[in-house]
Order: sequence, then structure tokens, then C-alpha cells
Amino acid sequence: MIAGAMASKALGSSGLLVSPIGLGLAALGRPAYINIGRTEDLGGERSVEQTERRSHVMLDAAYESGIRYIDTARSYGLAESFLASWLAKRHLPRGAVTIGSKWGYSFVGGWRIDAPVHELKDLSVNHLKKQIVESRAILGDWMRLYQIHSATLESGVLDDVEVLTTLAALRADGLVIGLTVSGPHQSDVIRRASAIEIDGTRLFQAVQATWNLLDPSAGSALAEAKALGWGVIIKEALANGRLTSRASNLPDTLRAFAAGHQTTVDVVAIAAAMSQPWADVVLSGAVTTQQLLSNVSAQRLVGKMIGIPSVAQTPAEYWTRRSALSWQ
Repeated sequence: MIAGAMASKALGSSGLLVSPIGLGLAALGRPAYINIGRTEDLGGERSVEQTERRSHVMLDAAYESGIRYIDTARSYGLAESFLASWLAKRHLPRGAVTIGSKWGYSFVGGWRIDAPVHELKDLSVNHLKKQIVESRAILGDWMRLYQIHSATLESGVLDDVEVLTTLAALRADGLVIGLTVSGPHQSDVIRRASAIEIDGTRLFQAVQATWNLLDPSAGSALAEAKALGWGVIIKEALANGRLTSRASNLPDTLRAFAAGHQTTVDVVAIAAAMSQPWADVVLSGAVTTQQLLSNVSAQRLVGKMIGIPSVAQTPAEYWTRRSALSWQ
């Protein structure tokens, strides 16, 4: 691994510095997740101690590779705590990494791979006030970006005056405020959020959205958000493993394109996301150092995705298939 291999860049006009690839902790901070091949990667022994050690190994590898943005959430098991213990262990200077977290879901899996329910959603103002205290108690002022976790129009969170004014107060207190979006109507949520102002100031400064070769539908809305000065973070660029060699129904045209560039499909998928002119950060969800290094190697193909075959599904089809992925 080459230290400092990525130059830092601004996250929109937020004032935060990030790297073009970030490390997401969704698959590292808890025993179960929906990524394909997880059992092969991690096996069946996933104690808290083992999971923390693995998280530290991955955070070390990410930092040595030049990654300077780390993404976590209250619902990612003990990810915030694992991140905090890694920061204490590394003795990094303040500002060495930028950390974003999220509120809105709670981890309720009881550290069981076979838990009947792994997380619960609650976008109420009381939950916001509870979870901001929890995140700050763990991460302190390392946490610079605070996001609504999976905002939707149906949830009503973007119409909840108490939530919005509480977020505005957090922004006034120094946090950058963002939201993450999911589902077939991501674009509608982004555009609705971009119109929200509190006392004449746009509330949101960043968005994290799913964009990948199977569902690129949010691209236009993300370009609009970028034009407003928002920071744009891409999640699920590998579609939870459906854009890797493990996928059973990977299009032959995409395999052939990757082979023509003497690389793998996951590298092509990451490079395609990084090549979008509005993308500030593309998250890696790697759980092994081999996966991380493969993701990071996509930098060499940025801007070279000319002629990439279209494999896009309809948003409805994409999200229906995603919802059918099993926790493992």
C-alpha cells in the first residue's frame, strides 16, 4: 500500500476535506449485513472482539492507502465505537480524517447473524436528539458531517419542522448537515431537500446516494445538488456485491469490458462512479484488505470509461432485488 496515494479535495462548499474514495463501515461494524459473499469473507466467528480487530485492520489499510473520509452510523452495530478506539490507538492529529455519521436507525440485532430484525427506523425529533448525544459521546468533535439516515418523502422527515430546526441548530453549532437517500425515488428526495431553507439559509450541505451501473437514475439530481454547492457521496457503487465477480447474473458485456481493460468488474464499477463529474467521494464497503486495494486501484481508470456498456435496470427492479438480499 502506498501512503497518501489520494489527494484531498473539498466536499462541495462544506469546508470539509475528503478523499475521492472513502471507507464505509456498514459491513464492518456489525456481524451481519446484506453484501453478497459475506460468509466467504468473514466466516461464522464474528465476536465483538474479532469484529473490532477486523475494523482496525481495515481502517489501517484505508488510511495507508490515502483514504481520508470514513462513513459510519448509529445503526452500524458498534462501528462508531470501533472507529473511536482506532482513533485513540493511532493518535492521529486532529483533522487527519473527516468522519460522517448518521441518525435515524437503531441497531437491534443483539449481535446475532440470524437476528429476526437487525435495525429499526425512527426519524422523529426525539430520536434525533437521543442519537446526536450518543454519537458525540463516542466520536466527539471528530464527527464533522451529520446526516439523516435514508430520508424518504413517505417518512415525512423533510416536513417535520422540529427535526429541521434541530438540524439547523446543529449546523449553527458547527456540524455540516446532510442526508442519505435510498429507494427508487432518490431524485425526488434530493430535489425536495434542496429547497429547504431555515431562516433564509439552505439547511443541507451534502447528500449520500446510491449510484451505480445498475441504477444510475439519481445522476441528474446529484448534478443539480452539486451545482448548488452540495458535497456528493456515492454509496453502494458495487450494488452490495451485484457488481462483482461473485454475482450470478453479471452481464457478459460488463465482464468483457473489464477484461478489455485488464481488470475486474468491481474496479470498473468504482471507476465509473468516480468518473461522474459531480461525485466527491465514492465509498468502498470492503471488508478485506484485498477488496480495499482492488477498489482503490480504480483511480487509474477514472475518465477512461468510454464505451462502457449500459447494464442499467429500472429503479423499481433494482430496489426490488436489493430488498430481497438476505442478511448474512
